[in-house]
Amino acid sequence: MKTACYLISLKWTNQLHNYQKQKAFVLCMLLTCSMIGQEAFRNPNLSTEERVKDLVSKLTMEEKASLMFDQSPAIPRLGIGKFNWWSEALHGLANNDSVTVFPEPIGMAASFDDQLVYRIFDATSDEVRAKYHEGIRNGKENRRFLSLSVWTPNVNIFRDPRWGRGQETYGEDPYLTSRMGVSVVNGLQGPKDAKYRKLLACAKHYAVHSGPEWSRHRLNLNNVSNLDVLETYLPAFKSLVMEADVRQVMCAYQRLDDEPCCASDRLLNTILRDEWKFKHVVVSDCGAITDFYTSHKVSSDPVHAAAKGVLAGTDLECVWEGYAYKNIPEAVSRGLIPASLVDQRVSLLLTQRMDLGEFDDDKLVPWANIPFSIMNNDAHRKLALEMAQKSMTLLQNKNNVLPLLKKQKDSNYWPKCR
Repeated sequence: MKTACYLISLKWTNQLHNYQKQKAFVLCMLLTCSMIGQEAFRNPNLSTEERVKDLVSKLTMEEKASLMFDQSPAIPRLGIGKFNWWSEALHGLANNDSVTVFPEPIGMAASFDDQLVYRIFDATSDEVRAKYHEGIRNGKENRRFLSLSVWTPNVNIFRDPRWGRGQETYGEDPYLTSRMGVSVVNGLQGPKDAKYRKLLACAKHYAVHSGPEWSRHRLNLNNVSNLDVLETYLPAFKSLVMEADVRQVMCAYQRLDDEPCCASDRLLNTILRDEWKFKHVVVSDCGAITDFYTSHKVSSDPVHAAAKGVLAGTDLECVWEGYAYKNIPEAVSRGLIPASLVDQRVSLLLTQRMDLGEFDDDKLVPWANIPFSIMNNDAHRKLALEMAQKSMTLLQNKNNVLPLLKKQKDSNYWPKCR
């Protein structure tokens, strides 16, 4: 095709007398030829839907299954690189050096300042992008904690201090958690009208996941009222989906009314996709799919666990080792899952990767060109300090120490503060 285009360009060029016109015409034709010969999924001028459809059509069933792992391997024959879905940015990019460390979310919640939260996570996403691209340019691979998908924020409701993970949340109030969560997602993902997502944020853990931690892999919550589910545990997830267009929702480990959350038709389809119109990716908490047959005992083996997860709407499996989703090809061959449904799940995953700009030249992606000098810079440290100051909370006002009197020196009051 390229050769034919080149010959046509020469034919028409010979009919042009002006040298500059000939030169311009050849350049134009060669550019057109290169686009014709390009794989459709590599063509940034096509829609994401067209590009994803082309790429999915080129994949084998085994390759499709591998793209549904949180540590997705490379597919060299198509030039597709590794992609890891698990990074963290709870209060700054986690498990990395040279980053700005902001206060914990429970402290941010005490500020009641959702605009400041937005600025903090806008700064965080700048650092994630800068750190990631600097690493890639220096020969590092996309890996856990060095990727563009961050499993943040945690919008679970913190009702019991014995849980042990309350510091990750924005407290016990559904409305405050919703407002803070929306600001987090907007800061991480970037402007909604931008061509490329800055990062992929994730609303976790869906749903009614507020401890205890020790029994989460076998817990069955079958006594939570529907009113409590709808008015306490779901509002933040609803806001992140419908207002912030969060790109990922993580289903939780435990069962809710006898069904594992990652296999719950009510949670994943009736509420999330049908009622809230969620159109992106559902990821499992790490080990939640293998829990189907190891602890919840709702599946007989890895093949049936994979089928249950895919059928329910869990697009991506995270696990420490031994992916149940590796058995998807067998589940398809045995008629447990239609191949078309696997295509649908993989398409959702590839859409997110396309929207990050992974398949395009970095020159086309503004976020890929954020300078490394932004890491832990003065402006970001000032944001951290401002939030730390605003997160201070008075637990006791013994003898009416506050409010301070302007005529008194501050030093007179410090010994009284506890």
